[in-house]
Amino acid sequence: MRLSRLNIALYIGLIFLSGAVVGVFADRLYSVSGVRAKDPRDPKEWRSRYMAEMKSRLGLRPDQVTSLNNILDETRTRFHEVHDRMQPELDAIREQQVNKIRAMLDDRQRAEYEKMRAERLQHQPKNGPHPPPGL
Repeated sequence: MRLSRLNIALYIGLIFLSGAVVGVFADRLYSVSGVRAKDPRDPKEWRSRYMAEMKSRLGLRPDQVTSLNNILDETRTRFHEVHDRMQPELDAIREQQVNKIRAMLDDRQRAEYEKMRAERLQHQPKNGPHPPPGL
């Protein structure tokens, strides 16, 4: 069976079109960006959004809003107290880890490790990795 020029052109067009469809699908699959809220580490923003949601969804009365604010303030205070008590122990554990890593490295590796640590400290958020709850 001999194919006419029209049939050949039709097949080539069909192949091109299917490639374009697969390309668009692959692009959408691999370039999807996630949804990010504003900075979740901002305690004031978190509290503001939390209070607004509680008011609107639960229909809080003014006295309940005051109580909720008091509860959140108390929670924040207690969280900071616990965090402040634990921080020295956490720092000691972290320092032990760093010293053990330094001990296993040779001089060249140790110099590079110190550069890595300095870079990470420079890029670390000043409030730590997680927002405290209850703010």
